Order: sequence, then structure tokens, then C-alpha cells
Amino acid sequence: MLEILFVLGFFFVLMVTGVSLLGMAAALIVAFALMMLGGFLAIVIKMLPWLVLAVVAVWIYRTFFRTDEPKYRRRRLP
Repeated sequence: MLEILFVLGFFFVLMVTGVSLLGMAAALIVAFALMMLGGFLAIVIKMLPWLVLAVVAVWIYRTFFRTDEPKYRRRRLP
């Protein structure tokens, strides 16, 4: 899917700027930026369920398995 995004961005910029060396460089830069943003979005969407699962696991642990007293006591200085 991201490859289609790259090709569409490349050809769109080529049509806007014209087929020249500068136009091809601009098209490559724009297509690279679109691919990068699409990749970041895909990673966020892929990792989101695991992040939500981690937050829920910590919440459950703190709710049910946490002791009321800390295992250490702060030493008071005289």
C-alpha cells in the first residue's frame, strides 16, 4: 500500500513541475516524505493495541496487587 502512495506522489509532482531534472528531484523528495509519514502512521497504528494492553495491565496490577505499605521506610535525619 505504501508503494502506491510513493508512486502516486511521484507522478503527481512530476505532472505539476514537469519532466525535468529539478522536477524529478522534487518528485523524489515529495514521494520520500509521503512514504516516511505513511510509515510512521503504520507503525503507530500497529503498536497502538500493544500500548493500550500495557496500560491496562499496569492499571490492573496497581489496582489488585499493590500493597498498602511500602516495603521501605524513609530514614529521618535528626
